[in-house]
Amino acid sequence: MRFWRWVADHWVMAAGLLVLAYLFLPIVVVFLLSLNRPENRLSYDLSPDWTLEYWADPFGAAGIGAALRVSVGIALVATLVATVLGTLMAFALARHRFRGRATTNVLIFLPMATPEVVMGSSLLALFVTLRVPLGFWTVVVAHILFCLSFVVVTVKARLAGLDPRLQEAAMDLYANEWQTFRRVTLPLVLPGIAAAALLSLSLSFDDFIITNFNSGTTVTFPMYVWGAAQRGIPREVNVIGTAVFLLAFVLVVVVQLRSRRKARFV
Repeated sequence: MRFWRWVADHWVMAAGLLVLAYLFLPIVVVFLLSLNRPENRLSYDLSPDWTLEYWADPFGAAGIGAALRVSVGIALVATLVATVLGTLMAFALARHRFRGRATTNVLIFLPMATPEVVMGSSLLALFVTLRVPLGFWTVVVAHILFCLSFVVVTVKARLAGLDPRLQEAAMDLYANEWQTFRRVTLPLVLPGIAAAALLSLSLSFDDFIITNFNSGTTVTFPMYVWGAAQRGIPREVNVIGTAVFLLAFVLVVVVQLRSRRKARFV
């Protein structure tokens, strides 16, 4: 009876731990592969030979550094533009009533619901019709298109949770509209904007299908991995993948710690 009572009290936690283990298992495998010297180029089995040489030279594979720089550049530009435009759209949709508002809300969800193959081929047809050369900037435009929807939805959800009485109180204390926005609204919305930007950055960085349709001769990091898979993925890819995950993990931990510290002093 005591055992079954313990199971009844802790089954939710156990199920959660199993789900987390299932999610993190591929990341652990990637990390182990980054420390392992393969027996041949097409082998993905763990050999007895462990080494740090791939971490010492993560850009040793030909073309991997250039592909990573292209992906980072595209992701940064797309994230910046999508975050600015999406935040402005979210404020307009959440705070104002205008003709076509309901239709706009529906259209915002279309890029999120459209299959990437359909969106990528549609954008390719558009660029070819307009005689736009395929390359870095066509990929940026495509990434802005699908990142924009995620930014609008994320920031709009944050705005919907704000108490309007806080801004009314600031106005009652003789703050003008700009002061109210800068000192009250923006700090409250900023976590949502940051979350939308991080989401856009990750979506843009690892996109393959839409990028493959509209990249021309430009090679991003996901396209490099796909091309390398046909002749053996170099271990440096695992190093970069692990480093990107660790960077994102540290960033999330720092943000959570700062949020808890602020909540403790409030």
